[in-house]
Amino acid sequence: REFPFGKKSTDGKITYPPGVKEISDKISKEEMVRRLKMVVKTFMDMDQDSEEEKELYLNLALHLASDFFLKHPDKDVRLLVACCLADIFRIYAPEAPYTSPDKLKDIFMFITRQLKGLEDTKSAQFNRYFYLLENIAWVKSYNICFELEDSNEIFTQLYRTLFQVINNGHNQKVHMHMVDLMSSIICEGDSVSQELLDTVLVNLVPAHKNLNKQAYDLAKALLKRTAQAIEPYITNFFNQVLMLGKTSVSDLSEHVFDLILELYNIDSHLLLSVLPQLEFKLKSNDNDERLQVVKLLAKMFGAKDSELASQNKPLWQCYLGRFNDIHVPIRLECVKFASHCLMNHPDLAKDLTEYLKVRSHDPEEAIRHDVIVSIVTASKKDLSLVNDHLLNFVRERTLDKRWRVRKEAMMGLAQIYKKYSLQAEAGKEAAKQISWIKDKLLHIYYQNSIDDRLLVERIFAQYMVPHNLETTERMKCLYYLYATLDSNAVKALNEMWKCQNMLRHHVKDLLDLVKQPKSDSYNKAVFSKVMVITRNLPDPGKAQDFVKKLVQVLEEDEKIRKQLETLVSPSCSCKQAEVCVKDITKKLGSPKQPSNPFLEMVKFLLERIAPVHIDTESISALIKQVNKSIEGTADDEDEGVPTEQAIRAGLELLKVLSFTHPVSFHSAETFESLLGCLKMDDEKVAEAALQIFKNTGGKLEESFPHIKSVLLPVLQHKAKKGPPRQAKYAIRCIHAMFSNRDTHFAQIFEIQGIKLMVRWLLGVKNNQSKSGNSTLRMLTAILNSDGDLTEQGKMGKPDMSRLRLAAGCAVLRLAQEPCYHEIITLEQYQLCALVINDECYQVRQAFAQKLHKGLCRLRLPLEYLAVFALCAKDPVKERRAHARQCLVKNINLRREYLKQHAAISEKLISLLPEYVVPYAIHLLAHDPDYVKVQDIEQLKDIKEALWFILEFLMAKNENNSHAFIRKMVENIKQTKDGQCPDDAKINEKLYTVCDVAMNIVISKSTTYSLESPKDPVLPARYFTQPDKPDVKAMSFATAIWTTHMTSVYLISVAIYWVSSETCTKEKKGKKSSNRIRTEKMWMGTSLQFVL
Repeated sequence: REFPFGKKSTDGKITYPPGVKEISDKISKEEMVRRLKMVVKTFMDMDQDSEEEKELYLNLALHLASDFFLKHPDKDVRLLVACCLADIFRIYAPEAPYTSPDKLKDIFMFITRQLKGLEDTKSAQFNRYFYLLENIAWVKSYNICFELEDSNEIFTQLYRTLFQVINNGHNQKVHMHMVDLMSSIICEGDSVSQELLDTVLVNLVPAHKNLNKQAYDLAKALLKRTAQAIEPYITNFFNQVLMLGKTSVSDLSEHVFDLILELYNIDSHLLLSVLPQLEFKLKSNDNDERLQVVKLLAKMFGAKDSELASQNKPLWQCYLGRFNDIHVPIRLECVKFASHCLMNHPDLAKDLTEYLKVRSHDPEEAIRHDVIVSIVTASKKDLSLVNDHLLNFVRERTLDKRWRVRKEAMMGLAQIYKKYSLQAEAGKEAAKQISWIKDKLLHIYYQNSIDDRLLVERIFAQYMVPHNLETTERMKCLYYLYATLDSNAVKALNEMWKCQNMLRHHVKDLLDLVKQPKSDSYNKAVFSKVMVITRNLPDPGKAQDFVKKLVQVLEEDEKIRKQLETLVSPSCSCKQAEVCVKDITKKLGSPKQPSNPFLEMVKFLLERIAPVHIDTESISALIKQVNKSIEGTADDEDEGVPTEQAIRAGLELLKVLSFTHPVSFHSAETFESLLGCLKMDDEKVAEAALQIFKNTGGKLEESFPHIKSVLLPVLQHKAKKGPPRQAKYAIRCIHAMFSNRDTHFAQIFEIQGIKLMVRWLLGVKNNQSKSGNSTLRMLTAILNSDGDLTEQGKMGKPDMSRLRLAAGCAVLRLAQEPCYHEIITLEQYQLCALVINDECYQVRQAFAQKLHKGLCRLRLPLEYLAVFALCAKDPVKERRAHARQCLVKNINLRREYLKQHAAISEKLISLLPEYVVPYAIHLLAHDPDYVKVQDIEQLKDIKEALWFILEFLMAKNENNSHAFIRKMVENIKQTKDGQCPDDAKINEKLYTVCDVAMNIVISKSTTYSLESPKDPVLPARYFTQPDKPDVKAMSFATAIWTTHMTSVYLISVAIYWVSSETCTKEKKGKKSSNRIRTEKMWMGTSLQFVL
């Protein structure tokens, strides 16, 4: 048999593999397939070193390339033949057994057609198709075609086939073999025709790219693999189209800019010689051509990971020049590019800043608008991408002459603020960088345009303090926002609340009018109110008609009217407001009319009047937040606000809200929190609480009586004793909140009158005008009348108690000045001392504190220390304990002072603590509760009072002080009462008290010398001089004295036995023998006195 298209075997006989019979058209298709599979297996197992087998099967190889097989109708037969041919090229490489160019073309075109079978990945024969691809790719079989004249046709058809069959069902190996096969043709060939290049590049065109993503990925991988080899052909193509204008060289000429972008994204080296051509195109006189190049370069410069700007600086500078292009669409395109460039290449922000600055003042509104959009878009992605200059451009545009630009700038800043300050997505530094935004946005509220003001209100509700936050979080947000605003922003925010509140009242008035019967006066009143409301809405001209329409709706629809009434009600909660707004807009809206100007106007109105931030729950949460700062448990420092600043701002915020939303403060929890603030030591906190009570407490007396009962005493105290500002606010609170204010004022002003008089006297420091005497008489009268000077019984007990306390404290203050101490009579002193036994606990407590304070400052004379003896009768254990502490402190203070000032002997009587004993004895002798001289219970009280003083004086027997005290007591018994020297009963009381005191001294001390270290001096005002002996009357006096002392002895014994239980408790640690010995000594001494 002849083989005109190849080499001929020596004998021309076709040898088949063992077991394979002749393959011809005389056998069935099934048999042919079976035999071909055996042939395929044979060739598959052969390698290039099998020379004998290669010679043996040469004729079979030539036979398989005959038209009979290449044009066989059965695809299975064709596939098996193609697999055999592929192996034949592998086995006989590098010399193929086929020498005819036509036959080679037919064979490779045949193989290419078989590769279409790769398209169906689920086919039973897919593995054979894959084997075919793998084989020809590995052997690079198609490289044989380089010498053929029709090689371009073969390669082009191969490329088209592979790009057509590639799909997402193919795995990575299929993709890899296709790339290997095609790249070998480009890299090892002498040239790449335009047709072949188009076959590759067409897959990069956006339309094709979107249709077959796998073909695009294949082309991309191929171009990356062959970048160096294919680059000259790509450059030539672009030169032909861009520079020479030969668009006919390729069907892809119209997609040249798309191709440049894709090629640059694939591998920038593919365009090394093309990019300079773009610089030339940027300077073209054709506006459309410049615009196309600008769009292209915008994508190339702005692409992520693009290094074009740094690699080709002349092109970058040329591109930046287009920001100033005369053609508006080109400038607009450049501005739009800026955001991508800033986001992907922050290092280029410096180059862009100056050009964006110029464009931010562009005469074209759209360009100024897009400058804002570009900067804001980049900022929202990452604040670090933009510098302060760029943000300032946005800031400037908030004052643009065009509303569209102003709105974009304001909304952009609001979004940036919410992301980086409110949500703190980039940390504290970023929040600090844009901290000015909140102030700037609120400053815009000063603009005349109603559109600007409405937008500020919307921004505040949605971005600065989002109304959809949970109440506690929303109030925390408002609290710290208010604390960090500048003064102008605070005024703007206050004005905003004021305007909203005013509009709310206007709508409420309109609702009240709607309920009235129609008449001429009704129409005039409604028209007047409609005009007022429309001035608070955008485009008042159109709004007037819409508000009139709303009035008609309110007249006809009772449900909407009631919902609007709820909305403007001072007691409306934020949640109620949200429901009402939704229901009203839903009722007024219409699905058939998506664009409804009337509904939009109503929404504007509802937005302005709906209380979306402040209600009763919000105020309670806000006060708690302020209290946290006051207590030091808030996160003030974490929020970047000093605690003092936060507290000050929080109180100011509450004051403002108490004006605009007073009803929101009407809750027991809120008023109780304010009461807590009122009682705090911080003056600013208390002042603010008073102002808030004044603004919000109009109905407190009737609605919260339990709060009133606690608040009134606090207000009265503030009015009487508080600092001037607090006193002023307290008076205002009482005037605004209470019905019987005249009674309260009378009592307050009386106390203030006392204080005023005392202050005046202390300033004058002399009693030449006898004003001191008259003042003391008035104070005495108050104390004698139990605080009710009028004695008409109209004053309440709390007010009387306060007056008694004021009078007692006034006497203490005057006693601290020597010129007034001299004129205080003993009766006035004793009356003042009895205040410490007042029936009111608070009076006793406050008086004791004032007394202690004066004594500790060594301003009050020593006799006032004796007043603490009366505290022994206080029924409250804590008060007795406090009095003991005061006594101990004062005794120790005086002793320490005497040690440090040993030379002061003339003042010893006013400083030595032991000298308080005569004053105590005299005060107890004149105690109104001591009525019966020999009453055992009363004597027991006297003993307790004396021991209350002596216990601390006798704690240590310093300088034989026990003997000194005993000597003083003995000396007193040799005198008479200086206050009532001729009153026998008073003198008897005095001596009895002395005996009780002597009893205590003797019984409580066993180690003292009978000789006193110094001779005591008794106060002349309290005791007369000792009597001189009278011989004639001695017998009579002795008889009287004996009778008296016998009585005293018996009484003393009784007191001793009555109080023995108490003594035992006080000395329970001592042995009984000591008690018996002391008892005998005490009794013996008493008998000695009798004898």
